[in-house]
Amino acid sequence: MFRLDGKVAIVTGGARGIGAETANVFREAGATVIAWDVGASAEPNVDVTRPADVRSAVAAAIAAHGRIDILVNNAGILRDAQLVKVRDGALAGEMSEAELDAVLDVNLKGVFHCTQAVAPHMIARGSGRILNASSVVGIYGNFGQTNYVATKAAVIGMTKVWARELGPKGITVNAVAPGFIGTEMVRQMPEKILAGMVEHTPVRRLGEPRDVALAYLYLASDEAAFVNGVVLSVDGGLVLGT
Repeated sequence: MFRLDGKVAIVTGGARGIGAETANVFREAGATVIAWDVGASAEPNVDVTRPADVRSAVAAAIAAHGRIDILVNNAGILRDAQLVKVRDGALAGEMSEAELDAVLDVNLKGVFHCTQAVAPHMIARGSGRILNASSVVGIYGNFGQTNYVATKAAVIGMTKVWARELGPKGITVNAVAPGFIGTEMVRQMPEKILAGMVEHTPVRRLGEPRDVALAYLYLASDEAAFVNGVVLSVDGGLVLGT
């Protein structure tokens, strides 16, 4: 079960963290995986904020493999800051417009660009799986993450719209909402912060990138053919407080 033999998958943000693990799990399941990312080490180097780059990369994937069966919109960034920070009655800081725009461009518009470029090819084949990275904070909110939460909540909304629009074309669209996942970046946080994450998670551990990758694998598989428009939380039962 949960095999992807003969399938071609694109995973954005596929060079590290959850994206890299998802690419590995998909390959283990028999898929051909094209991992998009940015930076000198990425191959191919695809900036999801640039529609022309995305469409060129989609065309290259079709030329090389003849099809795209799965799109995992995993690429994302953080630029955390409080909306406003007031100290002694005076404004001491605020989230900048640049911090807002950077996160919107990658986490929200990047998902839009990639899906819009891939969907016509899936429609032509009459089948496909589109999987979007949301977050538990897109459901509950989180302190200091106005920009990030806005994008992850919006991804849930887009997922539900596209499930309606693309479902009749044979394409399912679902989202995964990870909780606290022990990526390399997270594990570099102070021990006190990590302990707080674990304390908020009923199963009393951080998630692993593979936990999320296996959720993507299920949703990408034939066994999930009747699952459409859902948000699958992979969070150990996490409920965020205020």
